[in-house]
Amino acid sequence: MKNQQSAIRNQKSIKTRARLILKRLRTQGPNALVELSYTNPFELLVATILSAQCTDERVNRVTPALFAAYPGARELACASPVQLEGLIKPTGFYRNKAQHLVKCSQALVSKFGGIVPGTMDELTSLPGIGRKTANVILGACFRVPAIVVDTHVKRVAQRLQLTLNTDPTKIEFDLQAVWPDRDWTEGSQRILLHGRYVCLARRPQCASCVLYEDCQWEGKLLRPC
Repeated sequence: MKNQQSAIRNQKSIKTRARLILKRLRTQGPNALVELSYTNPFELLVATILSAQCTDERVNRVTPALFAAYPGARELACASPVQLEGLIKPTGFYRNKAQHLVKCSQALVSKFGGIVPGTMDELTSLPGIGRKTANVILGACFRVPAIVVDTHVKRVAQRLQLTLNTDPTKIEFDLQAVWPDRDWTEGSQRILLHGRYVCLARRPQCASCVLYEDCQWEGKLLRPC
């Protein structure tokens, strides 16, 4: 019984901290938007696939020409491998990404009439689409509460002790437990951006971090006096 009561108190404490963290992150700006450029769910799906091991900035330089050549799933499903690889080469791992894009587009056409679906189960049934990509689409395009766990979210959530897990799916569920669902999409995106620009992997910008007082990470850098 004591262990159960302690676990309940600890969970309440984590929830309180998580909401305070989100409140502080909101002081950084009114919006926390996906930084990939897109005009529809298909374009965001493609851009998210290309963003693996690549910066959003570089993806955004590639996609205008890509979407001009292949504006929808039906066109991309029939893409020439050589032409497609040439267009996406700057994003890295272009041969594998080209295969994923074609296979995913073919599945979109055969299973969903070329339209990007709006549920987790449907999205993850597509080749090369995992929970992270599905959550990006759900949150940004369909306004479905969704927590994206990429390397930035994983790192920051662990440093802030919002999770003890290393598996992205378990981290996703841990963050779902500490925020109300209305805050899932915004909360994970704000943590993602915080990890991208402030809480860096090798050289965290602790001196300018709005979460400095809330962070108990043992690697936290001391602020100059």
